[in-house]
Amino acid sequence: MTIKGTFERLSGLATISRHKTAFAVTPEVIRIKSQEAQLNPRKREILALHRGETDALQRMLNAVQPGSYVRPHRHLCPPKAELLIILSGAMAFVPFRDDGSPDTQTFTLLHPTRGSLAVDCREGIWHTFFALEPDTVVCEVKAGPYDPAADKEFAPWAPAEDAPDAASYLASLEQVFRACVTG
Repeated sequence: MTIKGTFERLSGLATISRHKTAFAVTPEVIRIKSQEAQLNPRKREILALHRGETDALQRMLNAVQPGSYVRPHRHLCPPKAELLIILSGAMAFVPFRDDGSPDTQTFTLLHPTRGSLAVDCREGIWHTFFALEPDTVVCEVKAGPYDPAADKEFAPWAPAEDAPDAASYLASLEQVFRACVTG
């Protein structure tokens, strides 16, 4: 069976691996998920590695292309920390203060050779992340179970993903990030 044949489509945004014993994250898996993210209107794709929404530990690959806007959010109720580990490309991790201002002191560049390899975000911290290079893939880990209605609280001061000003908001965040991190 091919790698692609082992993925089951969950939604227009995600697939799941139905492996029985172990699943190796190979360059081919990264390539496939990056291609799917390129074709996805949201410019990102998830590959769930956990068995399902009720698992106590949610593990996934998140393939993100430049221009994909992840609305700032936090995991507060229930409180959940989030770990991001870079596998390919480059990603900006941007935390915020409660007033919506970016916390530039804790910006993190995730990059295999020029930045950090992982970032752990405590529960209740407003944050977003975005791709700085094509074919960026991170491994994301959070506590489960996954409840779409309560998984995240979106920041009231940030535009919704489908808002007309979402792209300009993302561009301004990227400009601030690049100025702070790359100097």
